[in-house]
Amino acid sequence: MASGERGSARRSAWHAAVGALLLGAGGLALVFLAGGCGGSEEGSTAAAPGGARKEGPASEAKAGGTGRPPATPQRAEPSLAERARAVLGVIPPVAEPEGYERTPAKISLGRMLYFEGRLSVNGKISCNSCHPLDRFGADGEPTSPGHDGTRGERNSPSTYHAAFHVAQFWDGRAKDVEEQAKAPILNPIEMGMPSEEAVLEMLRGIPTYVEAFAAAFPGEATPLTYENLAIAIGAFARGLVTPSRFDLFLEGDEGALTAHEKEGLRLFLDVGCTTCHQGATIGGTMFQKLGVVHPYPTEDPGRFAVTGNEADRFVFKVPSLRNVARTAPYFHDGKVATLPEAVRLMAWHQLGKELEPGEIDAIVTFLASLTGTIDRVYTAKPELP
Repeated sequence: MASGERGSARRSAWHAAVGALLLGAGGLALVFLAGGCGGSEEGSTAAAPGGARKEGPASEAKAGGTGRPPATPQRAEPSLAERARAVLGVIPPVAEPEGYERTPAKISLGRMLYFEGRLSVNGKISCNSCHPLDRFGADGEPTSPGHDGTRGERNSPSTYHAAFHVAQFWDGRAKDVEEQAKAPILNPIEMGMPSEEAVLEMLRGIPTYVEAFAAAFPGEATPLTYENLAIAIGAFARGLVTPSRFDLFLEGDEGALTAHEKEGLRLFLDVGCTTCHQGATIGGTMFQKLGVVHPYPTEDPGRFAVTGNEADRFVFKVPSLRNVARTAPYFHDGKVATLPEAVRLMAWHQLGKELEPGEIDAIVTFLASLTGTIDRVYTAKPELP
């Protein structure tokens, strides 16, 4: 090889090495192709007359025409439905955890017991008295009257979707709807029965209930128990679900919500309401202090009465907003009569924000889209023995 050819080869090798250093890892493919690794003509570098190297069209495209790697494409902004799905969710058809045995016989018995007034000391107060299923599970009272007319200290929350919640009651003192079902029957203000045995004695005196318990709990030596009563009511309560237009929107039906409802949803997300109102039930998934930013006037200690932990003072379970437009009055004390006022107060006390009237109106309009469809067959009052 002549010295001129050797010098030209050395210069080519040197240029290739420098090119590798400049291009770095992002340009390795180009360096390998320049070294003669083969491949098709398109995308390779061809030798031009005089020893210069001419970039092929594909190489220019890959390098962006500047020797730099191509810019990463910008990800499209998520749609409103995508944003909502990320923190909220479509309501499942039933609140049935894995391994839970929910049978037609248990559901049927639970439905009867839900409407059974004889579970109260005066024979008139049932679960449906304070949680009427044809009115979205709420009686419309600030607090509900018990067997002798005495009212409780807290608003009666809806029983719809309650089985999805993190716990039951405003202070979370019951872990699930089965445990919750036991308490009102024996509460001296609510249903007033003196003992579990008094309840069982009443039920044992009605042959239809004896048969229904045996059918719902086959194989048990003593099927008619207070524990099984609670399990049956819970089995029925786990089917109290009301899907709404909002669920259709989350599933991809853009026309399920109006433009004003969508604007309300956008504000609901932007303002920060989903800090607390999360999940498919849009609430009920956590506990929170009432008055995070600005104190809320209440004497109710909230969850502190259950735990004794000072950090739980004024802490309550965050309520679900499903059907919220139909379940006034609001808050644990039932002292807020209208939904616009509830939205205004929550923005101020929880988020420290003063919403404009138009913003409140839009959010309230969105919240109305959470009103679901009641299954009139599932929730119909059965014929009682």
